[in-house]
Amino acid sequence: MIIKKFLGKTEEEAVEAAKKELGSGVVIMNVKNVKPKGLKALFRPKMIEVTVALEEESDVKRPPSREGIPASAGNPAAARTVLQGGRPVSGGGSALRPAEDSMEERASIERKLDNLQNLLVSRFQQSELERREQLAGEEDGSDSEECPEAEDMEEKEEITEQQRFMKLLYNTMLESEVDEKYANQIVDEVDVSGQSNLPFDYILGNVYQKMILKFGRADGITAVEGHPKIVVFMGPTGVGKTTTIAKIASDYVVEEKKRVALLTADTYRIAAVDQLRTYANILEVPFRVIYSEEEAREAIQEFGGYDYIFVDTAGHSHQNEEQLNHMKRLVEVVREAGESQVFLVLSATTKYRDLTRIVSRYSQIADYQLIFTKLDETDVLGNLLNLKLYTDTPIAFVTYGQNVPNDIEQFNPQKAVKQILSKKQERNA
Repeated sequence: MIIKKFLGKTEEEAVEAAKKELGSGVVIMNVKNVKPKGLKALFRPKMIEVTVALEEESDVKRPPSREGIPASAGNPAAARTVLQGGRPVSGGGSALRPAEDSMEERASIERKLDNLQNLLVSRFQQSELERREQLAGEEDGSDSEECPEAEDMEEKEEITEQQRFMKLLYNTMLESEVDEKYANQIVDEVDVSGQSNLPFDYILGNVYQKMILKFGRADGITAVEGHPKIVVFMGPTGVGKTTTIAKIASDYVVEEKKRVALLTADTYRIAAVDQLRTYANILEVPFRVIYSEEEAREAIQEFGGYDYIFVDTAGHSHQNEEQLNHMKRLVEVVREAGESQVFLVLSATTKYRDLTRIVSRYSQIADYQLIFTKLDETDVLGNLLNLKLYTDTPIAFVTYGQNVPNDIEQFNPQKAVKQILSKKQERNA
C-alpha cells in the first residue's frame, strides 16, 4: 500500500498530481490547508495538501522484515496521522464536518485507536493460553500411539501465530456482523501464510487500512453556483428521513448561513408534514407540500434563488411497486429542474438480508449515496461495511440520536473500523 501526500494551489490540482504519478486508482484519505512557513510565508499563498492511498497487489506478499513494513502499518498512531479525518462537506465548523471535530473528541478517538491493538493482542494471548491448556490436557489423557488424532494435533501446531491472530480478527469481524463473504475477502488480501515473523501491529495496521479503503469516502452534499442544489431523501418507513433532513437543513442555515427551502412529498403521513413544517418555522425557511410532479416543478422554480432545496419523500415498503414508480417520476422531475443529488436513508438496526432487498429496489430509481441512522440503537456496525461493498455506494452521513441539529456527522471510516474490530464490551471503553 502506497500512502503519499501531494500539494497544490487547489484540491483539484493536488489530486491531479496524485493521479498523474500513481494512477486513477488512488483513494483520497484527507484534505487540509497548509500554511507556508518562514519569512517567505508572507508572499506565498496557502496550499492544499491531499493525502492519498493506493493499494498494491504486492502488499500482501511483502517480505517479513521490518524494513519492508510501512511506518503507518505497524504503528496505529502513525496510521491515525495519515488517515485521520475526511474532506469537509462544504467548510465550516459543524458536526457534519469531521475535520473540524473538537480537540476532546479527537483525543478520545486517538485513545481508542491506541487501545485497539492492546485489546486484540490481549484477546489473542488469552485464546493462546486456553488453546495450550487444552492441548496439554489432551496429551495427558492419552498416549500418541493410542490416539488416532495425534497426527492431526501436530498439524494444527504448525499453524503460525500470525495465522491464529488473523483468525481472531476474522472472528471479531463476524461478531460485528460483517458478512462472511467480505470478512474472507479482507483476510485473503492480508495473506500471512509462509511469513512467520510478521509483528501483530503490522497485521492489524494492514487490516485496518484495507477496511478504511473499502469504506472509501463520499462526496456528501456538493455545492453549486448560480442555482440551487436540489437534494432528495428517500428510504423505507421509520428510518428517520424527516429528522435527518431537519438536522442537515439546520446545519446549512445556522452554520453555513445558506438559503434553504424545504419541500415534502410525504403526503401519506400528516405527522411527517407537520414535523417538517415545525422545523421550517423554527429555522425561518420556506416550506411547501407537493402533491404532484407539476407542483414539484413549480416549487423548484419558485426557489430558484436559493442555495439548497431539500425534498422529503414518503417512506414506504420497497415491495410497493406503485409508490416506487411515483418516486421514480418525482426524481426524474427533479433532475430535469436542476442539478440534484439523491440520498437513501437506512437504519443501522435493519437486518442485512432486508437491507440488500431494499437497496436493490431503490437502485431502480436513481443513483444515490447512503445515510445510516440509529447508530445509537445498535452495538454492531458490520452492516455499514456490508452495504458499502454490496452496493459500491459510499456512506455520506450517520446519525445517532433524535436531537436536532446535533446527533449527525459525516461518516468517519476510522471510527467505524475501530468499532467493528472491537468486542461489544470493549466498544464503550
